[in-house]
Amino acid sequence: MGTLEIMERINELPSDQRMLIAEKIIHSVRKEETKSQLKLVAERLCADYKNDKELTIFTQLDGEDFYETR
Repeated sequence: MGTLEIMERINELPSDQRMLIAEKIIHSVRKEETKSQLKLVAERLCADYKNDKELTIFTQLDGEDFYETR
């Protein structure tokens, strides 16, 4: 099914259903864009975290027991 056929089918729907489809599409695009941006930032910062030990100093505590004070 091509884009034009999909658009024709959508236009046949009642307005409330078309609005729901539009909302779902916008949500999907935003989610994909956010994921893409996070991936780009992670790739840019990867070298910093590999080379700057101050950024990862607290990972030395990984695996140690944590006791919350009350």
